[in-house]
Amino acid sequence: MNNVRIGIIGMGNMGKHHADYLLNKKVARAELTAVGSTSPQKLASYKEKGVEVFGDGEQMIRSGKIDALLIATPHYQHTSLGIAALEAGLHVMVEKPISAHKADAERLLAVRRKFPKQVFGAMFQLRTENRYMKIKKVLSEGHLGEIVRFSWIVTDWFRTDAYYASGGWRATWRGEGGGVLINQCLHQLDMLQWLLGMPSSVRSFVQLGRFHNIEVEDQITAYLEFPNKATGVFIASTGEAPGTNRLEIAGTMGKLVLENDKLTVIRNEVSMFEQLKTAKLGFQKPETWTIDIPVTTVPAQHATLMQNFADAIIDGAPLISPGEEGINSIELANVMLYSGLIKQTVEMPMDSAAYEAKLKQLIAESKYEKKVVEISSEDFTKSFTR
Repeated sequence: MNNVRIGIIGMGNMGKHHADYLLNKKVARAELTAVGSTSPQKLASYKEKGVEVFGDGEQMIRSGKIDALLIATPHYQHTSLGIAALEAGLHVMVEKPISAHKADAERLLAVRRKFPKQVFGAMFQLRTENRYMKIKKVLSEGHLGEIVRFSWIVTDWFRTDAYYASGGWRATWRGEGGGVLINQCLHQLDMLQWLLGMPSSVRSFVQLGRFHNIEVEDQITAYLEFPNKATGVFIASTGEAPGTNRLEIAGTMGKLVLENDKLTVIRNEVSMFEQLKTAKLGFQKPETWTIDIPVTTVPAQHATLMQNFADAIIDGAPLISPGEEGINSIELANVMLYSGLIKQTVEMPMDSAAYEAKLKQLIAESKYEKKVVEISSEDFTKSFTR
């Protein structure tokens, strides 16, 4: 194969964004040949450009017009469309999350294991972002020693009531399966597990509709413990303004801070454990030095990840973001919400069936009535680099 024919199903904000850079030839050896949506008005402009249009995802999958499918629909459809595409012999790229909840992700991955030769990726573009790549390097090279603590305050996901009213599926148990965790924070949760691994237990506190007229969570504070006894706090909100985005990772040899596009590492001369055991004075901290690491914002992160996807299909290049790893971020989102809902610490890995049952209960008992109001177009890409 010398060129990958790509189809996109779901032409909302993200689907349109993916289509734009593919049509503008930002991905070599990849061509947008089909788009699909249940909203006909979203398809007319693509048909004029010679792109095949479909009102049904299954029809596109069976059409023979594409080699790979990019799924950008509401969350619950990711699993069924992903399974159908894999069974039809297509390569698959799934927008975050790979599924609405862990049990569905397990079903998707069970099918994926039957078709190992097909490329299966997840759209976690922050893995191509310069800041996080440098943090990954600092950690993998052991510059911080053993990790003992992290904190991530990511409360700059401000959203208005107009945002939530713009789609019938948004911020509902039935349509989205959650709020700030599964929608806005999936990328941070992917970074969390990519950089630090998965925790061993989680205790969280969630507030449903704290700031907005929605039934799902818009504020979360979670406490995490890791197998090596490291601890962490994750705080997120869509109602706080101006908000903060600060990541701090502390280890035995120093700490790392990322805030306001500035990455700083403070290194200890000796391990904190050595210092606390051998120092002759009660308040004597280790000597330190500070390193400011230059970072740059990478444009077209989605296109970079799609280029890697095309290269994997044609050349066998390793994926930057394998679809199998997408279950980790969705499990983190689920367990943080679940712990807050049942007001208990949850051991990891979490019971996916128990969470699915809770989600079904929330859907069945929902009395929430959503009023959809169209809003004017605005540049949502400002939220891509966080």
